[in-house]
Parts: sequence; structure tokens; C-alpha cells
Amino acid sequence: MPYREKSLSGLAHRAGFEFSAADDFGLHRYLSDFRLANRGRRRAVSNILRKQDGLMEKDAYIFDYSYQDYGDKHTTRQTVFFLQSQQLTLPGLDMQPETILHKLGELFGFDDIDFVRFPKFSKQYRLTGDDEDYIRHHFTDDVLNYFTLNKGWSVEGIGYYLIVYKKGMLLPPEEILHLFQRGMTVFKLFSAPD
Repeated sequence: MPYREKSLSGLAHRAGFEFSAADDFGLHRYLSDFRLANRGRRRAVSNILRKQDGLMEKDAYIFDYSYQDYGDKHTTRQTVFFLQSQQLTLPGLDMQPETILHKLGELFGFDDIDFVRFPKFSKQYRLTGDDEDYIRHHFTDDVLNYFTLNKGWSVEGIGYYLIVYKKGMLLPPEEILHLFQRGMTVFKLFSAPD
């Protein structure tokens, strides 16, 4: 058994998660509509930790996700938090750290939802989606403050599904529970009553 798999399996056991080295939970089918799952080729989900709450209101996963870039043999790996809950009613949204390429894209008419009252957030992140008004409704002051202070995260949402990750960051086992806590915080921010 590879070292990472063994470490994460032990962590799952100690922290009360289910564990699967392979995608026995069928996450690939849930991820198919997300931008993350449509990058590159040779996409793989592995080392999955799963925690459901007692009433089946939340089904949370943390897993390793990798893909190979087109045109070269570089493999990108990251640790991803994924949550399914009917307490979420998210618009289709994609938030990622803003790069120079995004800024150039804006010059050519590519969209980016900015918030005048939160210029730091707007400078740090590129936020896109199909329904700008609905996205603005979900990006409350609490959400905007949180991501202004916690830089570098990518978030995607569709309906009852939410993913949170840092592109290209495969977390060491000792940081996995921190990602779980962060993901649950983001879930609570997005599912807070209006």
C-alpha cells in the first residue's frame, strides 16, 4: 500500500470517515459538470475520505484529484473538498484566483463579476456564472469577507453541489482535516438563511 494511501486511510479511521483508495463512491459522475473535472486528460479520483451526517443532510468528501495537461506530460494534483446537500441552492458559479490571463480576457469581453464594495475580493478573484444576479445574492458580505481574507481558493457550485480546492495543491495528510473544516465553513456561509 503506497504511503499516502496508508496515511489517509489511518487518518480516516481515527477521524470517523469512510475511506476508499479508488472511486468506489462514483464521484466522477457528480464532478462531470464542474470545470475542474473537464481539464486535461487521464483524470483520476483517489484516496477518498467520506463523512455523512446522521440525517443524510450532508455528504462530504475529501479526495485527491489529478489530470494530465494537454500537450505535455505534466500531471496536476490537488486535494479537493466536495459536498452534496439539499441545504445548498447554488447558482452555477466558478470562482478562482485572478491571473494576468483573466485580466487580459476582460479586455476582450470575457466576464468577471466584481463587487464595488469589495475591491480587494474583486482584484483577487475571477468570478463567473450564468446568472449574475443569483450569484450576487449568494455572495453575501460574509462570503466576500471570508475569501478576501482567505486567498487563493477555487470554488465551484452547481445546485446542491459545492467544491473547494487550491489548484495544484496536494495537501499533506496532516492538513486534510483543516480542508474539511474550511469546506464546512464555506458550506455554512453559502447555506446561511437570508
